[in-house]
Amino acid sequence: MDATAPMTPTQRLRSIFSGSVGNLVEWYDWYAYSAFAIYFAPHFFPKGDTTAQLLDTAAVFAVGFLMRPVGGWLLGLYADRHGRKAALMLSVLLMCAGSLLIAIAPGHERIGIAAPALLVFARLLQGLSVGGEYGTSATYLSEMAQSKHRGFWSSFQYVTLVMGQLIALALLVALQRAFLTEEQLHDWGWRIPFVVGALCAVTALWLRRGMQETESFAAARSRDHAQRGSLRVLMQHPREVLTVIGLTMGGTLSFYTFTTYPQKFLVNTGGFSKADATLISAASLFVFMLLQPLVGALSDRTGRRPILIAFGVLGTLFTYTILSGIAHARTVLEAFLWVMSGLLIVSGYTSINAVVKAELFPAHIRALGVGLPYALTVSLFGGTAEYIALWFKQAGHESWFYVYVTACVAVSLGVYALMRDTKLHSRIDRDYDLTDPVDTDTRQRTSA
Repeated sequence: MDATAPMTPTQRLRSIFSGSVGNLVEWYDWYAYSAFAIYFAPHFFPKGDTTAQLLDTAAVFAVGFLMRPVGGWLLGLYADRHGRKAALMLSVLLMCAGSLLIAIAPGHERIGIAAPALLVFARLLQGLSVGGEYGTSATYLSEMAQSKHRGFWSSFQYVTLVMGQLIALALLVALQRAFLTEEQLHDWGWRIPFVVGALCAVTALWLRRGMQETESFAAARSRDHAQRGSLRVLMQHPREVLTVIGLTMGGTLSFYTFTTYPQKFLVNTGGFSKADATLISAASLFVFMLLQPLVGALSDRTGRRPILIAFGVLGTLFTYTILSGIAHARTVLEAFLWVMSGLLIVSGYTSINAVVKAELFPAHIRALGVGLPYALTVSLFGGTAEYIALWFKQAGHESWFYVYVTACVAVSLGVYALMRDTKLHSRIDRDYDLTDPVDTDTRQRTSA
């Protein structure tokens, strides 16, 4: 596509829609694992107490995160060199393969240790896919959106991310309450969401074939960037890389603490039934999803930094209290309000973190710059959240996890307080400026 020929509003909206729907399918497949873990854990692992089996599935959940930096690296390189569209199509193919493998995998009673090994391999494929999806999707949506509405449109990455999780939970609720018995869910019904995910991935692939490439990538490709998308070029932006790591640390840990973990937390600690825990998680996630574009639009008016600081301050002050409230909740409504209060605070991070990261980097290194440091941080903090929480519980010190989350949010707050507001200093707004001094310096260092 010619960088000098701007897209029509219809083309722009259609591309944003196609990218967002594909993102939804990706995250549905990723979160179906967490939503149905309480049912398939006995299938893949030897019999034992509930906490031990959940620890095993949480460990595999964390293992999947180990592949996310590899995905962020490889697909980030691919996106910066060959286009955002090509990388997004590849990520969907990988997710489809992982979901299909989980759907057909035999159990521990039939093939022994090979069963959890297959589960790990499938999760590694999904981790590779999601690791590349985040950075490329964040880059694509941020580049597609026009400057004055960039916070609003980029927030749809988390709208579709949460919607994917919500659809996984909604399918679980439907199977629990209308279509299958508890015994059927444990025996074979847990396979259904993974079959659905593989089929939806094929649909997402078809939609993404019709996406437009971004004007920012077209402009970057027209320049002389011999090492476009390389690690060497990325290391020439150390401040931006460290900023991504710091601003992600507390945000991703809080996100997984209040989105994927509550379903198990409410059952294993709060004493709620599996069905009630699923309902609470689904209802809170639905409201959380609706908050994303509202906060994203607010950032277009007030700036990104004040929103991030609000998340950091509130998260540092109230995370311990909220998690204690969830642990001691006695009614469905009470538990919902506690979980929702945590998600309300987390919205200050989730709604705008994608656009903040994209605005930090020039176009020729943007997908890699967003994806790799983010994926590394998510692997260390987000992917281990459930495992660390369950480990503290098994050790008899569950409240130590509350302190851990609070401390990580406080560290991120320090980053928010020191960083520049990316809305006022966005690199995306300079993608077409051939005289950009920062970009000129980068080209000179690269050629040297």
